[in-house]
Amino acid sequence: MPETDARTLDLHGLTWTEAQTAFIDFYNAAVRQAGGNPGNLEVIHGYGSTGTGGVLRTRLQAFLERHKSYLEFQPGENVDSNRGHTIVTPLKPLPSLGEQLAEDVWTYCEQPRAQSKIVGKFRRHGEPEVLRAIKVLERQQRLRAMTHGGLRLYQAA
Repeated sequence: MPETDARTLDLHGLTWTEAQTAFIDFYNAAVRQAGGNPGNLEVIHGYGSTGTGGVLRTRLQAFLERHKSYLEFQPGENVDSNRGHTIVTPLKPLPSLGEQLAEDVWTYCEQPRAQSKIVGKFRRHGEPEVLRAIKVLERQQRLRAMTHGGLRLYQAA
C-alpha cells in the first residue's frame, strides 16, 4: 500500500478498485492502531489531468459522502486550497468491501432479481464475490430465494 507515513495515504497510480481497497485497509488500520481516535488522515489522490477532478478524487469523495456515519471529511481546497488531497477524520471503522457489497446486493434485491442480473449489476466486484455475498445474505435470512418459471430469483427479506 503506498503510504508515506501512518497518517498519509498516496493513491497515485492506482485504479479506483485498488484505491478503494487501499483506503479501507489504511483507514481501518489507523483506527485500530490509535484505539479508535487516530486524528486526521490525509489521502493524496491528485486532482486529475483535466483540472476538473480526476477519477480517484471524484470517486473517493463520493465514497466518503456515502459513509458519513463512519467519518467526516474535508476536500483539500477547503483546507489549504489544494484539490489534490482530502482530509478524513475517522469516527468508527468502515465495513469491509464484502460487507458493503452484501448491503448493496440486499438493497438491489428489494424487487425480485435473477442471479444473472445481480452478478451483472455488480460485475466490477467479480462473480465469485457477488455469489459469496448472495450466500451470506441467504444464511443471514436477509435474502430469500424463489423460483419463478424455472428462473431462480432473489428478494430482500
